[in-house]
Amino acid sequence: MRPMLARTRVGLATARATMAGPVVLVPTMGALHDGHRSLLRLACELAGRGDDPRDYRRGGSVLVSIFVNPLQFGEGEDFDRYPRTIERDLEICAEEGVSVVFAPSRREMYPADPQVTVDPGPAGRLLEGEFRPGFFGGVLTVVLKLFQLTQPDLAVFGQKDAQQLALIREMAADLDLGVRVVGAPIYRDRDGLATSSRNVYLSEWERASALALSRALAAGAAAAGGGPKAALAAASMLMEAASASDPPVELDYLTVADPKTFAETGPDYTGRALLLVAARVGSTRLIDNTWLNFGPETAEPGSLENHAAHD
Repeated sequence: MRPMLARTRVGLATARATMAGPVVLVPTMGALHDGHRSLLRLACELAGRGDDPRDYRRGGSVLVSIFVNPLQFGEGEDFDRYPRTIERDLEICAEEGVSVVFAPSRREMYPADPQVTVDPGPAGRLLEGEFRPGFFGGVLTVVLKLFQLTQPDLAVFGQKDAQQLALIREMAADLDLGVRVVGAPIYRDRDGLATSSRNVYLSEWERASALALSRALAAGAAAAGGGPKAALAAASMLMEAASASDPPVELDYLTVADPKTFAETGPDYTGRALLLVAARVGSTRLIDNTWLNFGPETAEPGSLENHAAHD
């Protein structure tokens, strides 16, 4: 069954009133792919749909938002060419048991240019915040608006955007939003590349070069027994080699970071950490990450292999 499509706030409010709880929100920018499917399937599980997510008589509801948010695109970024595939997106939502899709226009989402936005705090000024100034303020502002408009019980976000996920969790806690934020494991294509709507920009040769990101993370994870310095060195060797490939991989950052502050870890750091990478191949910018564990006192983190999923 095709999900109910709401284009306006009024339409959303009408649809929301019909939705059985718990209501699970999956915010997206559209151009849905297999990675998004994995988010929708997790959302259906959280909603209590059971074995058949399309059985609307059971459990709660899944609400998907589709909105290419202009506030999170900087000057010279790909806002105008970002893929927009609403009809295909609705088909995927129907196949995955989504109840309602909220797909507002820019004017509907922002009736006027917002004068008050969300400050992401110190962690939001590092890494992605440094390379994409204003990005996290734009993300948190639109997510806050979506939480207010949709009133979900839970919301699902992908672990690929690890820094974004952490900041959204922090915002939900700090502002008492009453929404449980759930992180979904990274979904990878068969070749290991983390799925992304921007992967469609990659040529065959660029994609081959881009595989250096996941391979570097795997090398870092394999070397984590030697500590943060060893993990970073192992990953750096692969990224350095990739910088000389054809086409080359141009590194923005590669770091082992504290998963709460996103500051670089020291050589004596113990506990769970994130190995994060961002790089450009041609005109396409890609990010990826994996969990590391330093020290025996913490739980086993998810490895690159644990996070992989296939059709």
